Amino acid sequence: MAQSKADLILHPIRMRIIQALVNGRRRTTQQLVKELEDIPQATMYRHLNKLLKAGVLEVAEENKVRGAVEKVYYLSQGGEDATPADTTERASGEHMAFFLKFASSLIGDFSAYVQQEKYDMRQDGVSIRQVQLYLTDEEYAQLLEDMRRPMQKYTGNESGEGRRRRMISTIVIPGALSGLTGGADEGEEQNDVGRANEDGN
Repeated sequence: MAQSKADLILHPIRMRIIQALVNGRRRTTQQLVKELEDIPQATMYRHLNKLLKAGVLEVAEENKVRGAVEKVYYLSQGGEDATPADTTERASGEHMAFFLKFASSLIGDFSAYVQQEKYDMRQDGVSIRQVQLYLTDEEYAQLLEDMRRPMQKYTGNESGEGRRRRMISTIVIPGALSGLTGGADEGEEQNDVGRANEDGN
């Protein structure tokens, strides 16, 4: 069975490579290895080749460096987006597998954070939050636009200059149509780890 695009890009390492190339960025393998320093070079080559063969990445140019050819990669137009078949036509079991892959990448990021010798969730700005809203399709579309606009301002930032990588992940799960009127909690639920001490949790 051929690997779907969603299955391809939801691998934790490939997700990080894609994120490093968003907003028109171009990187060589060596630049990516330096930026994503915990990924071995051989592993980087392997995942770059998979993304290249799948059309997620393209080669902007090839430069000769000490007798070898160095490729400069960039993200193809819509390369990071899942196909319609990935989002509407697959069995529920496959969608659960995709979701679990994404969730496992979040668990991996959080695990790496809490395994540091020293950390301070409040100072570091760790936030885990869930908010329940009732929205029309038009209101929801406007909300997404309102969220994306301020974040777009910072997507071109390069590493360094005191900047720390901060992963902001969004998961939106619409209520099942058959259960819209039977929710136990009709208000807002939230758990913000960054404010845990203030809330007494």
